[in-house]
Amino acid sequence: MTIEKSQALVIQTEQDVVLVRQAVRVWATELQFGSVDQTKIVTASSEIARNTLVYGNGGTATLEIVVADSLRKGLRLHFEDKGPGIASVEQALTNGYSTGGSMGLGFGGAKRLVNEFYVETKLGEGTRVTLIRWK
Repeated sequence: MTIEKSQALVIQTEQDVVLVRQAVRVWATELQFGSVDQTKIVTASSEIARNTLVYGNGGTATLEIVVADSLRKGLRLHFEDKGPGIASVEQALTNGYSTGGSMGLGFGGAKRLVNEFYVETKLGEGTRVTLIRWK
């Protein structure tokens, strides 16, 4: 897989979450995603960006246009924080589970909206969530 284009964004405020969502929409449009696919990747990115802010105490988002097998293009998003980490990724992906008093649908919902979803986490060190939506 090769990276065709990349951009890093800081997530420290609610406004930064909005800016990530807007940037993802622009990039999805540039990749000529249909309106349904645009909505899916924008929604997933918004959920994970908000988690980065709220549960990870802020961090970064890196947007990348990637090419696989010289044929497929996609949008890959990395969200990284230095927060407390996730004790159980499996539990965090369960609908209704929340450590912050929310409905507990965002993390698992984001996974269902993308083609590939990866989580790397270490307690006390932080979390990295990678999303990929292919065109």
